[in-house]
Amino acid sequence: MAQTTRLFKSVYRLVFPVVILTVVAVLVAAVLLVHTVAVPPQSAYLVTPEKYGQFSTRGARVTDETWTNRDKSQSRGWLLRGAENAPAVVLLHRYGADRSHVLDLAVKLNEATNFTVLMPDERGHGINPTVAQSSFGGCEGDDALAAIEFLRGLKSDNQTNLVGRNIGFYGVEMGALGALAAAAQDQSVKALALDSVPPTSEDVLASAVEKRFPFASSFTSKIANLGTPLYFYNGCDGRGAACDLAKAVANRQVLLLAGLDAPELLDSTTKLNRCFPNATRVESKTDLNPSGYNLMNASLEQSAAYDQRVIEFFKTALSDQ
Repeated sequence: MAQTTRLFKSVYRLVFPVVILTVVAVLVAAVLLVHTVAVPPQSAYLVTPEKYGQFSTRGARVTDETWTNRDKSQSRGWLLRGAENAPAVVLLHRYGADRSHVLDLAVKLNEATNFTVLMPDERGHGINPTVAQSSFGGCEGDDALAAIEFLRGLKSDNQTNLVGRNIGFYGVEMGALGALAAAAQDQSVKALALDSVPPTSEDVLASAVEKRFPFASSFTSKIANLGTPLYFYNGCDGRGAACDLAKAVANRQVLLLAGLDAPELLDSTTKLNRCFPNATRVESKTDLNPSGYNLMNASLEQSAAYDQRVIEFFKTALSDQ
């Protein structure tokens, strides 16, 4: 018996440090993976308001704005003011894009409706971002609420509130999660156009890891998800599943968009339709090719048709409020 006990202790002393080192190594690797993809590759803006304004008088009115998020960090975005007391729409890009990807839609929307339009750079995105790391949809929902507060503080030339009581959100992938999270908490968000909605922020992270490290991507994405609680110790580790958020979005108008160019997101967006309360009017268009997720690869005709669908939705949904 004594020999068995000594043998067990010897094995324990030999194996236990190896197990501890393995666990620590996996956690360190997980945090490093999250850190790597939390800083998206940066590139120059597709187009700036200065360049856009050379052939669009409306585009020349775009201003560069900053405001404070709920965690005291800073956000920035392009703003195109609309008519006094008219609704406002916030356009949220996907992971890996930036505000320049929605500038053309913003100008067209403003021209067609005279709504105020805000185009934030989400966390970690754009040139020299104000917040260095993306949280894949975790804190982006809180940032969307801060964007609403910023819009509420805007004044017209008459020093009255510029934006009316109703707000709309357009969001693609990660941006769609932020839009849903904001709508679940703020009843003034009356209209949502959501394109290629992932089930959770963990799915945004997994997609980013798979694109950055395609070799053994399923394994590396699982490892990265282990590191999110440690990396986002400040509370940005997710804000719930998209379906759970949708259940809190009652008495609104929702447009769901998706396409065959992103089949995983097509499936999750289609399933999301069933999550909204019966009191919410949901319209789906899930046979796009491409969807908003890959709209940069669309032809001019496809892009124009896509933009027009989104514009008509907001024009109807917010003007009827």
